[in-house]
Amino acid sequence: MESINYRRGGIVFDIQRYSIHDGPGIRTIAFFQGCPLSCGWCCNPESQSMKPVLLFNAEVCVHCGKCLNACKYGALSVKNLSLIDRGTCVTCGECVKVCPAGALVIKGKEMTTGQLVKELKKDAITFRRSGGGVTLSGGEPLAQSDFAVELLKACKEQGWHTAMETTGLASDDVLKKVFPWVDLVLLDIKAFDSNVHKKYTGISNDVILKNSVIISDIAPTVVRIPTVPGVNASAGEYEAICAHVKKMNGVDTIHILPYHTYGENKYSLLGEEYPMKGLACLSKEEIESLKKTVEAEGFKCVIGG
Repeated sequence: MESINYRRGGIVFDIQRYSIHDGPGIRTIAFFQGCPLSCGWCCNPESQSMKPVLLFNAEVCVHCGKCLNACKYGALSVKNLSLIDRGTCVTCGECVKVCPAGALVIKGKEMTTGQLVKELKKDAITFRRSGGGVTLSGGEPLAQSDFAVELLKACKEQGWHTAMETTGLASDDVLKKVFPWVDLVLLDIKAFDSNVHKKYTGISNDVILKNSVIISDIAPTVVRIPTVPGVNASAGEYEAICAHVKKMNGVDTIHILPYHTYGENKYSLLGEEYPMKGLACLSKEEIESLKKTVEAEGFKCVIGG
């Protein structure tokens, strides 16, 4: 076992326990802050920034004004519809401390590898009994690759199964450094058409598709397709993605992740409009049709992951 830097720090915006959809067994998910993509349907928009972010829930605000007095940077104003001037806010947390209603919350906490492992150890018995483990998610875990690799090494030292939810967007050096420590890769391919990918995520998929092949050569990989109406929810797009997956090593399963609106309310907490507002979810019949397309291409198919 390589030496582990337990002092290596990173930013985690959430820890979710008792997950059964992000790898085998019962798992704990560590959500890493930061993502180079800006997907229009992102259900964790608070994770896109590389820094902690301040959320404001206007519905529970009691308008006491304590936060305005607490802010030393003038970042809060009732003249601002979303309260927060995000160009000025430094997420110092002083406003959060004085808010009596919990209307202000910071998402994103600095932790060392040692601190995070200590937190994950609380679930060690569950991992052992269920055949579960730890899943790194985000955001994009590869955006904090040094932190990710130290955490993965520490998990392996504990004997825990490791998984990572990722787009695979990183340099070759990062891929070779990180993925030998991953037991299962849950790799998102959001669109095959590069122009479509750039329109809805902010970047082209050239590097992502190239890296998907490299990653599958290093670690067992399942491909997941976040499926969004009007973006990639067509037989033609699915056939193109399947054709690419056939170039990857040992991938026999594709997960369909149907579009949902569970994260829509988070955008208002950030003072933003939901980019996909008004978009209807796929019907069961549409999802089943896409499942048949995947199976016709020779893959096992799971709806929902």
